[in-house]
Amino acid sequence: MNLSFIFGPGFKFTYSIFIMAENKFPLTGISSVALHAADSRNAEYSHLTPIYATSTFVFDTAQQGMERFAGKDKENIYSRWGNPTFKAAEKTIAALEAFNLKDEKGGPLQLKALLHASGQAAMTTMFMSNLQAGDALMSHFSLYGGTYELMHKVLHENGIRTIIVDMRDLDLAEETIKKNKIKLIHIETPANPTIQCVDIEAMTRIAKKHNIIITVDNTFATPCLQQPFKYGVDFVFHSTTKFLNGHGTAIGGVLIGKDIEFMQTKAWKWHALLGGNANPFDAYLLMQGMKTLEVRMDRHCNNAEKVAAFLSGHNGIAHVNYTGLHSHPDHATAKKQMKHFGPMMSFELKGGLEAGKKFINKLQMCVRAVSLGTVDTLLSHPASMTHYGVPREERIRFGITDGLIRMSVGMENADDILNDLEQAMQ
Repeated sequence: MNLSFIFGPGFKFTYSIFIMAENKFPLTGISSVALHAADSRNAEYSHLTPIYATSTFVFDTAQQGMERFAGKDKENIYSRWGNPTFKAAEKTIAALEAFNLKDEKGGPLQLKALLHASGQAAMTTMFMSNLQAGDALMSHFSLYGGTYELMHKVLHENGIRTIIVDMRDLDLAEETIKKNKIKLIHIETPANPTIQCVDIEAMTRIAKKHNIIITVDNTFATPCLQQPFKYGVDFVFHSTTKFLNGHGTAIGGVLIGKDIEFMQTKAWKWHALLGGNANPFDAYLLMQGMKTLEVRMDRHCNNAEKVAAFLSGHNGIAHVNYTGLHSHPDHATAKKQMKHFGPMMSFELKGGLEAGKKFINKLQMCVRAVSLGTVDTLLSHPASMTHYGVPREERIRFGITDGLIRMSVGMENADDILNDLEQAMQ
């Protein structure tokens, strides 16, 4: 509604107050949440969340400025601290991860998200706000190369020790905890690029038994396929660059936590001081991408099933890493905690590195590129690309062999994907 104030002859000031309607019923579908979790209503009546391309925000009065600085929501002060476009994306991601989940009291689970400039920035906030010199974290193999290097280089140089174990072996994981003073457990499941899966529920139970923080990288699965907060984890992380954006148009990362006080104070403080803030345009692109997340993931997953079946039956393939195959060692774990086995896989051609290089070079439609989660099919060679910085002996031990090909199955017609793979392997 509009309120009009008359200050004198010939001078009238009209102020618009936009009344926000509350949802009258709980949303029952995740696509509805992706479309409507962030209320896009604003004083300008824009249908879509605007791109607030501003470095700073004005105060009507000194008192208003004081109140904003004193509050926990720093959205309208300075865009390194927060921004309305960021907030819309944060609310959407938090709602997706919390969809249909309950808190310990039986009410709807409330989560807080912090949007970052990249996945690496979000992960840095996650680790640095929870760990300090002298602490140790435990993780597993395989991991995204950037995660591995962050742990073994940046965290290591700051006095934080990383212990890598096969956390699919629960006895080994618990034994490692007992022998070491572990502060935090980090899980990446499905893992990059071997698609190994760790049992989130079992590891969370172990973590809570020993009063350890547990974090999950949910990038490969997205909230459509897997919701780690269902099992009681403390933090979830995403590279929003991947499936959440879905179109390869923007870099981003997000940290989500269930301890709202911690997220609004210590986590936010590290986020702001490290300077890993997002930017309004990339946040806007992320918002547009998430609107089609569920329908995209359906197509990705259906195509992946067909590709995995084709590859596993091809005489030129040595082995296929895809949890939808009964032959994958983590098939049961993935089936337990994921709604679908996902769009990601890796495989090795007979002939190793040279065969892999020839295959990559012969692709005609599928795209030779790093990254993943875009609408088109992407293939890469981890040993020389995403995991180049991981020592070879470690890489081999983790199952990332010289000839391994990683594949993010896209949304093209499945027959065209299969035809391209077939001709490249001839």
